Amino acid sequence: MRFLAMIVAVWAFVTPLAAQDSGDIEDVIGQQLEAFLERDVDKAWTFASPMIQGMFGNAGNFGMMVQQGYPMVWDNRDATFLEQETGPGETLQKVFIRDAQGNGWVLLYAMIATDAGWKINGVTVIPAPDVSA
Repeated sequence: MRFLAMIVAVWAFVTPLAAQDSGDIEDVIGQQLEAFLERDVDKAWTFASPMIQGMFGNAGNFGMMVQQGYPMVWDNRDATFLEQETGPGETLQKVFIRDAQGNGWVLLYAMIATDAGWKINGVTVIPAPDVSA
């Protein structure tokens, strides 16, 4: 009986933390998407992980990469947060997004927890399933 009570207590403690992490992750991604729409590349840069910042060196290079390589992020519309999966060292967040032309995309954000909060450690475009007969 004590064991069951301990499991319930741990679950009650962990569940709100997972929900908080989910909200925090969505907030970080949402703020970066908003920053790109406002063309505030310096602000968008603050949501990138140290690894991403090391790869691009400065906000200008990072912004140019996003504008050229991820136009659906640069001119994003209607972001909807989908499922989230936690793995070793990172949490993966799927996001459905519409680009400026109204086309839908699913992006997989790799998120890492840092001393400064959640940071975006990479974005992958998930290919649409083949629906041809």
